[in-house]
Amino acid sequence: MSTDRFRQLGFLFKDVSRRYTRRFEERAQRLALTLPQCRALIHLQSNEGVSQKRLAELADVDPMTLVRILDRMEADGWVQRRFDPADRRAHTLWLTAAAAPVLEQIWQLIVETRAEMLQGLSSDERTVLVTLLERVHANLTALPPLPAEQTHASDLGRKSTRSNR
Repeated sequence: MSTDRFRQLGFLFKDVSRRYTRRFEERAQRLALTLPQCRALIHLQSNEGVSQKRLAELADVDPMTLVRILDRMEADGWVQRRFDPADRRAHTLWLTAAAAPVLEQIWQLIVETRAEMLQGLSSDERTVLVTLLERVHANLTALPPLPAEQTHASDLGRKSTRSNR
């Protein structure tokens, strides 16, 4: 990869993610589902019994937005809130049997969108792609947070440049 191509790598990651997400959302609209609803259901499927706060973290959804999503899914009969035995003020979340066909449809949308995204890649290329992305993800996950003075220093430089204009 040439130096110029490396300079654009972050933009490429973001653009691929955005385009994949948009394509998935187009499919989900056919089922009258939103991406946050799909994310919440998928994460709840493998984490039943979690708190609303934890599900919001897993699904990367604002907690207040998740409350509205859960209210709708509870009204649709897909999710059940139960009192947490350890904390009567908190609720745990559980899928109902009515959620199973919805989850099957979501997984099908994922399969279809992934197939389009990976079209033209051999099985070996797909394996290499996922392996490399997992390594990049692990690298980023292992990074400690930057000290506050480092994260704000670049902002301060931009602000002083703007104010000097």
